[in-house]
Amino acid sequence: MNYELKDRIQEKIDNLNKPKGSLGRLEELAMQICLIQQTLEPRLSHPCHLLLGGDHGIEREGVSVSPREVTWQQMINFTRGGGGVNMFCRQHGFDLTIVDVGVDYDFTKLSSHPSPLTPHLSILDRKIARGTKNFLYEPAMTQEQYEQALKVGADLVDDCHAKGCNIVSIGEMGIGNTSPSSIWMHLFCHIPLEDCIGAGSGLNTDGIRHKYEVLKQAVANSCVPSVASDQRSSASLFTLHSSLNSSLFTLHSSLNSSLFTLHSSLSYFGGFEMIAAIGAMLRAAERRMIILVDGFIMTACALAACQLTPGVKDFMIFAHCGDESGHRRMLNFMGAKPLLNLGLRLGEGTGALCAYPIVDSAVRMMNEMNNFQNANITKYF
Repeated sequence: MNYELKDRIQEKIDNLNKPKGSLGRLEELAMQICLIQQTLEPRLSHPCHLLLGGDHGIEREGVSVSPREVTWQQMINFTRGGGGVNMFCRQHGFDLTIVDVGVDYDFTKLSSHPSPLTPHLSILDRKIARGTKNFLYEPAMTQEQYEQALKVGADLVDDCHAKGCNIVSIGEMGIGNTSPSSIWMHLFCHIPLEDCIGAGSGLNTDGIRHKYEVLKQAVANSCVPSVASDQRSSASLFTLHSSLNSSLFTLHSSLNSSLFTLHSSLSYFGGFEMIAAIGAMLRAAERRMIILVDGFIMTACALAACQLTPGVKDFMIFAHCGDESGHRRMLNFMGAKPLLNLGLRLGEGTGALCAYPIVDSAVRMMNEMNNFQNANITKYF
């Protein structure tokens, strides 16, 4: 991030006709957005929401109340405009893209029944496989699948950018995806695994205990150690290629044991939709786009993206702190201050969408409020 404009941005904020600092978080947001866009007159353009779907092999171990088929059933529901994500996208003017990155279902066999609410909406086929492997026994994905998922996310952001988008939010649909999120939190934040596990979509006390025992055994079986944050390079660990390279991301140092451990952690436990989200975040930062980060699962993806490239956090606005156990602790580890705490635990990116009007207000503050001089008001500080 280039901070050369910071003093000029602060001067403009302080000269708006208001008591100094009186708009609180809006002023912080305005500073961040102006730095992202490198301007004193920020704009929000063509907001896009990516809804990424994928299934998880670990779901077979009974770590979720919801059965696997709910993933594909909800994906179809989204095409008909009936999901929470649809409602909020319509409300706030987001361009919604629904993407099958790894759902255990063949959507091509469905006949098309467009909804009056979403006559153009269909499921974009970027399927890598019909769900990941069960990481209790083996890695969730291969290295090739991992790189493919990263590229899927990056390409989706490129498509949004081509439409004129400069702010993107990302949601997920994947039964069982709180399990890899909890493990990443444990490995990256060095927090005891038991403190990282919550009810997900509604587990009771016995269910949470069972989930803990399964994930504890999975971590032990994997032999993947915690990632020591202080061993990471401050430089970008990946270089994004615009050329037709066979791999989107190139390791700077294949001999770096900490970096190898990081990649192993992501590919061993992650879901296809989660790795795609990481790729999307990295690409959005490269494109200097604002990234709205949703709840527990997307915060885990944001945490992983920041482990790969620490500077990506400068482009993230953390929208919501949900009810999932450990979410607040993960946000605190990242030094992130969420805008909302509404008790949401739906996923789909709904918390990010709900926070959008606050971001819009910060931008409007910079462009529409008068200053002391023009308003003929005495500046008293």
